[in-house]
Formats: sequence, structure tokens, C-alpha cells
Amino acid sequence: MATLHLASGSPRRRELLVQIGVPFVTLIASIDETALPSEPAERYVERLAREKALAGLAALEQSQTAVVLGADTSVVLEGRILGKPENRAEALATLAALSGREHQVLTAVALASVERIESRVVTSRVRFRPLRPGEAEAYWDTGEPCDKAGSYGIQGLAAVFVSQIEGSYSAVVGLPLCETAQLLEEFGIPCWQA
Repeated sequence: MATLHLASGSPRRRELLVQIGVPFVTLIASIDETALPSEPAERYVERLAREKALAGLAALEQSQTAVVLGADTSVVLEGRILGKPENRAEALATLAALSGREHQVLTAVALASVERIESRVVTSRVRFRPLRPGEAEAYWDTGEPCDKAGSYGIQGLAAVFVSQIEGSYSAVVGLPLCETAQLLEEFGIPCWQA
């Protein structure tokens, strides 16, 4: 049976794979995550997921039986990708922009082996309630938004900001489990129900 490698340092992605009963080995695949000029958000997240999976595969010494999972998540507001904040001011501006509005969360998952690569993109819609004065600052002070796309984590303290979600909760966290399980099955890697 193929060995699954997760090309991600994200603890959330690790937790989600454990949740569906998939054994895996973690590896880090460094890629340039700069968006290309005029690159649509959907194409961007899918490209990054595929590049992470391929970079992970290339890093393995024994890749004949390996399958590598790469994933990427972007928060998108009015067509603009809101990445991880570089500082407090950027995080506060992002949270202010999301306040009382709906945005998209795009998550791509890709699986690569020596024979092929397959990927899926999942779009979810998330609505924030209006944030009260001081809430974004207090949230920043927790340290949680520092490494999160869109400056928030739905699985953490920012859950109180989310008034509505349409789509895949696990995709907003960082890995669309339904689509991931389907891809894993195509590559001969069973989840808990197999």
C-alpha cells in the first residue's frame, strides 16, 4: 500500500487527517507562494497545492510507493486574496474589512505520486458579524491570527465572529475532508471506513 506524506507544517491539517483515520508522515515542502500577476484566486490556491505536493514528492528518496498531499487555503474578499498578516496593522485592517461581510475561503488539495497528480478546489462562504470596537485588537493580542490566512482561525477563538458558513467547515480550517477522502481513495489510501 502507498505511504501518504503530508507536505505541510500545519497542525490543523495534521489534526484533520488524524480525524478521518489516515496514517501519514509529515514533510515540509518549501515553495514560493507569490501570486502570479492577474492570477485568479482559485487558480492560485490550486497551483500552490499542486506545487507543494510535487515538491514533497521530489524531496523523497524513496518515492515509488509514496503519495504526497499538498494543500493551500486562501481567504478572498471581493476577488482580493487576504494572506497571512505580516504585522498587527495588516491583521487589524483585514479583520475590519471582514467585519459584517461575507467572504470566500478557497482550499485546494492535491495528491501526487510518481504516476500522476490530481487536485480539487473547494469554495466556502463565510460571513462575519460586525466586530465591536476593540475586538480585533483583543483577538490580535491572543496571538492566534499571526499565521492564519485572512488573519483568523475559524477553529479557534475567531469562531465567535462567524455568523454563517455555507460550504465545508473543514475546508475553511484547511483541508476539505470529503474531497480529500475521495482523492485518497483514488490513490488507494483508505480512510477510517475501509
